[in-house]
Amino acid sequence: FFVWSVGLNEVLSNIERFGILGFAVILVIYLGRLIFRATAWKLSVYEPFRLSLRDTFPAVIIGEAMSAMIPLGILISGTSKAVAVRRRVPLVVGLSSVATENLFYSFVTSGFLALGALTFVRNFQLDQGWTLTIDVLIGILILLVIALIMMIVKQWHFASETCELLYRRGVARGLLEHGRSEVRLFENLIYGFYRRHPKRFLPICLCEAGFHALGVLEVWFILGRLMEFASPMNAFLLESLSRLITIIFKLIPFLIGVDEAGAEFVAETVAIGAGIGVTLAIIRKGRILFWTAVGLVLIIKRGLSPR
Repeated sequence: FFVWSVGLNEVLSNIERFGILGFAVILVIYLGRLIFRATAWKLSVYEPFRLSLRDTFPAVIIGEAMSAMIPLGILISGTSKAVAVRRRVPLVVGLSSVATENLFYSFVTSGFLALGALTFVRNFQLDQGWTLTIDVLIGILILLVIALIMMIVKQWHFASETCELLYRRGVARGLLEHGRSEVRLFENLIYGFYRRHPKRFLPICLCEAGFHALGVLEVWFILGRLMEFASPMNAFLLESLSRLITIIFKLIPFLIGVDEAGAEFVAETVAIGAGIGVTLAIIRKGRILFWTAVGLVLIIKRGLSPR
């Protein structure tokens, strides 16, 4: 629909202008982003267990592939990463380290999204409804960050306490007989990291920030090949909105349609043209398809079954 609305010939012309060499460059840029996430995860594992970059990097690619293909893949992504390294560390350790890295990712991403939303609202004329919506989203992000910090500082054991309550009431007693202790261990491993390795906080946050910085660089590079002048500010706004859309609409495999809609909206608002926005989203979707294919090859090579 969005390709048709801006004109098929315009989109094809933009893609031709971007070229195969340009596509190769953004594949390399995304490779760097994956390495940042894999390094952050590697730093989230602590003794007596250990994961190397050779363990976490292919697992991150597998997780990204699962996340892109499957509705609500964000719930499956972390589990598939832990399964991918199950021969290196126990499953509960893999899951807790993924959750630890995701907490850092959520913290840094919230700041990135809030900064992007504030910049967008304060620098461009928007309808009152859009301004109110974005302000509400900023408020929600701030509350989520506060909740995450409180959960870690207070060491709230929501999951294990819920399992304990269900067990005492006779719900799924066979499953929870041993499962509740695993859930408690999962939470303790997460909270133990924050107590024992505070010096790793900054390196992990820098890795997460590097992930987003390369995302902005990717957008800036694409715009630079499609336009005479590409503004870093526009690249930042397009990437921050794209990340927000990725989070909200993760239910939709490959973000079909919604990514194009968001890019078109921002592109029109910052006056770079709807055609450029839609082309940007399609080019990045090609990058997603490439790395998803790599993830599928890794899954097949490792013999991971659907179960």
